[in-house]
Amino acid sequence: MTGATRGIGRSTAVQLAEKGYFLTLVARNQQELHNLGEEIRSTFGVQVIICTGDLADERFWNEIVATSLRTWNRIDLLVNNAAWRSIEPMSAIDLDIWDKTIRICLSAPAFLSKQVAAHMIESQRGGVIINVSSVMSQRTGGYSPAYAACKGGIESLTYELATLYGPAGIRVVCVNPGNIETDMSSDYHDSQGNNVSKDIGANMIDHTPLKRAARPDEIAQIIVWLSSGQASYITGTTVLADGGFTHNFNSYSMKHLQFPSLF
Repeated sequence: MTGATRGIGRSTAVQLAEKGYFLTLVARNQQELHNLGEEIRSTFGVQVIICTGDLADERFWNEIVATSLRTWNRIDLLVNNAAWRSIEPMSAIDLDIWDKTIRICLSAPAFLSKQVAAHMIESQRGGVIINVSSVMSQRTGGYSPAYAACKGGIESLTYELATLYGPAGIRVVCVNPGNIETDMSSDYHDSQGNNVSKDIGANMIDHTPLKRAARPDEIAQIIVWLSSGQASYITGTTVLADGGFTHNFNSYSMKHLQFPSLF
């Protein structure tokens, strides 16, 4: 489970532990990983190991898989949740930032999936790989090009891997969340350095039929369900969970101008 200590990742880790999964928790902050691991052990009585490192480093990908197999001797589920991005348009982004984003958000999931799938095939038990995308795979803002490209790529990668590994009993599914209450949705600033995240969030809510952002645990519930036998015939697809945002034409403020009695 990558990106395990915050937001969707933390909620997913807790819910998987509640289902009895033994967990390998992956993130950059060792103290946050330690605290989460202790919380999960004491609450649910399951075994947990932590892997602290930077997913931009391909050596860390190998370490995650090797440590998991050395400890558990099996991997049944991989959740590629970790993400990193900068906020700047293509006209300003430099190659180092572009490359770092691609490595964390696309290359790491791809090669973790490759290694985990190889083990699943060898064990002949099959398994599940869940990739976490974003509505920015389809609805971009013009200010995070590498991240948007990665989220489009992770969805295409999902279809590719599902086609490749399906005959071995490996399901690969993507989850596409909309506006979620996380740290990543709270770091938007204007040119003067003022945090404008609440304004941006309010604008997204004004375009969302359910009129709110999602909680991380709501997306985690989808991931956990897709990982279960109840979703045994679901693979090679993206599950959209955006409160209706993507397919709504305009904001509710605009609808109200035209039809005040309805909106």
